[in-house]
Amino acid sequence: MIALLFSIISSGLIFVIFKLFPRYGIDTFQAIVFNYFTAFACGTILFGNEWKDTALQQGQWPLFVVISAFLFISLFILMGISSQRNGVALTSIAVKMSMAISMLLMITLYRESLSALKMSGILFAFTGVFLVSFSGKEKSTEKGSMWMLGALFFGSGILDFVLNYVQKYELFDLSPSLFSAFGFGLAGIIGLIILAYRIISGHSRFHPRNIAAGIVLGIPNYFSIFLLITAYKETGWKDTTVLSITNVSVVLMSAMIGFTAFKEQTSTRKFIGLAAAIAAIVFLYLADIN
Repeated sequence: MIALLFSIISSGLIFVIFKLFPRYGIDTFQAIVFNYFTAFACGTILFGNEWKDTALQQGQWPLFVVISAFLFISLFILMGISSQRNGVALTSIAVKMSMAISMLLMITLYRESLSALKMSGILFAFTGVFLVSFSGKEKSTEKGSMWMLGALFFGSGILDFVLNYVQKYELFDLSPSLFSAFGFGLAGIIGLIILAYRIISGHSRFHPRNIAAGIVLGIPNYFSIFLLITAYKETGWKDTTVLSITNVSVVLMSAMIGFTAFKEQTSTRKFIGLAAAIAAIVFLYLADIN
């Protein structure tokens, strides 16, 4: 339960940090690249002693490190492009609603049973996420860019499922802390190659403040993933419950921070969404303790 709580808090901090980037003139892509190296450092410095010499002989985790790293960086780049072409709200909805894909995979492949209480909680979760994320003022999407929303929807859902699957079936002699670190480290290398190309080609200019921003972002980013993987094991809840409560709680926390700290506009629709999100958490929790 503690791991889940701090995973949610870490994800909420990421939202705050991203909100502050424009105020300080931070290049988001550069910060993300350095954030990955910071996350890698967090994992290896804090948990490097968990490495076992037999780790490379057990499971297929190196393959999943590559898959996770590719999804980390490619989904981020796609999110940036989609936010410009399709609008921030539609892009946000595509990412947040992607839990439908990961939950469907979990329910199907793990053969999870669904009670009426659990299904009600899931419906409340989707309702809450949509109402809080939807602004009602989306601009028209650019021609030929709708595919990005679909790619983000499926890609983000697959990433959530991969992280869950790995902790269940592949991490025999490798700890979740180091798996997370290796995934972030490889994503950083891929991002650094892209960044170098952008700087050399004149499409981007480097500034040291982006390294500082990456360090600030990388710490909560690392723990948001590591603690989520840990929460799957420690809570004793079904995986779909952990994923749903995590996503809904992050949306709820982000909305509250937006209303209070950043003076974002409130509306009846958003308050209904927040109520639905709270109901989802209650229903999902009750469904797993009964």
